[in-house]
Amino acid sequence: MTDFLTRVLVWLNSPANAVGKLLLAPIGVLPGWLSATLAAAITGVALLAVFKFTSNQRAIKRVKDEIKANLLSLKLFNTGASVALRAQGRVLRAAAGLLVLAIVPMMVMTVPVLLVLGQLSLWYQARPLRVGEDAVVTLKLGAGAAWPEVSLGPSADVDVAIGPVRVRNRGVPGGGLRGVPGGGLREVCWSIQARRPGQHRLAFQVGDQTFEKDLVVGDRFMRVSSLRPDWDFADTLMHPAETPFAPGSPIGSIAIDYPKRAGWTCGTDSWVVYWFVVSMVTGFAFRRLLNVNI
Repeated sequence: MTDFLTRVLVWLNSPANAVGKLLLAPIGVLPGWLSATLAAAITGVALLAVFKFTSNQRAIKRVKDEIKANLLSLKLFNTGASVALRAQGRVLRAAAGLLVLAIVPMMVMTVPVLLVLGQLSLWYQARPLRVGEDAVVTLKLGAGAAWPEVSLGPSADVDVAIGPVRVRNRGVPGGGLRGVPGGGLREVCWSIQARRPGQHRLAFQVGDQTFEKDLVVGDRFMRVSSLRPDWDFADTLMHPAETPFAPGSPIGSIAIDYPKRAGWTCGTDSWVVYWFVVSMVTGFAFRRLLNVNI
């Protein structure tokens, strides 16, 4: 089942990447706080429209009117405990009905929301390397007893300061786990230094096969893919830019330790909270204009 979901996600990421590159291109030239605000606001309005056309608006309005009527009866005719309890019970039952009516639109919105967050994370979760800045590249090998020959191909875009360093047991380069062929982590690391700005490709030779990983260098907002993932649903969801390594590949994943991006509106991790708050506020602000019952 997981393999099937991963295949579906890889298929969805292809058009999402194409659309994301086009629609989110202004992020590269706008101030971070402005682009993050606009992206969240536009997403909030779009999700509000999706909710309108995928929910039973008449039923939601009827339930909301019922809640208002019961709340009004509590205020005007609070003559006894039994009457108040019955009115409160009707309010709770109606509130539960609203949650049930929201299930279908929420399920419909789940997939596009996850795809949108995946695309936004490429811009806000990390910043590109700057010229002269160092980063660690970690190549995780696939399962296997033997260690293949692994090398990072020469490039005019980066200098290799250290590596390759084999890591079989964390904290013990070259060390293995007793009784486990090939060691535990099966990682190969390099320390690289960026030489010139732009979008580059690192080429890795593993045995007789060549594999590539994106590298981004610059001092502005750019799409940054910190991980080319293995065939895993969660990793593919969070890192959609590059095609994951297929099952049985000699490589599990390739990661670049990009620096964190500063800023509470468009910084690493905090951008998700900001997106959620602004999109929710925008949705509630536009609900009357778009005549949406929520």
